[in-house]
Amino acid sequence: MKTGKTFWRNQPPFYEERGGTLTVRTGPETDYWNNTFYGFKHADGHFRATEVNGDFSFELSFSANYQRLYDQAGAMLFVDGDNWLKCGVEFTDGAMHFSVVVTRDDQSDWSVLKLDRPVDAAVTLRLTRHAEALRVQLLEPDGSWQLVRLCFLRMGETVEVGPMTCSPTGEGLEVSFTRLALGEPISRELH
Repeated sequence: MKTGKTFWRNQPPFYEERGGTLTVRTGPETDYWNNTFYGFKHADGHFRATEVNGDFSFELSFSANYQRLYDQAGAMLFVDGDNWLKCGVEFTDGAMHFSVVVTRDDQSDWSVLKLDRPVDAAVTLRLTRHAEALRVQLLEPDGSWQLVRLCFLRMGETVEVGPMTCSPTGEGLEVSFTRLALGEPISRELH
């Protein structure tokens, strides 16, 4: 694994790094979604991208003041505008859900898992690249990692990965990213 430059795709109206915490506040009606079901394409969410060459694991801990429908925070892996993955918490139906969106060939899909946690609880996820495969895991309160998604994405040797946040139906979601750890990939063992 080798890293390159770090930069913002769609810089948020406010962000600050202090004491190991990245705080981000979203702009109005921001999102990442391509076409499926809704018929629109949005690529204006806030994503702090780091170029990564080869396989890796990215761990991210975060909490937010989720209030509006589809408020979201988590991680993103970006290949290009037609191929990417975002994962993390999405606020829907009045509760936190763990959400994964995989976009292949300009079409997004969406999977959700309701989280039985207080709405302001911190969440930790891990996103791992193993060649063409991406593994998304959620850290459970008991300290175990739960597999949430294993998927294919056509990728070159270099991709972008980092924290992401969006507010599709509002603005001002404040997210605190307290752990951003990018390193060598975990073992390919699933069980």
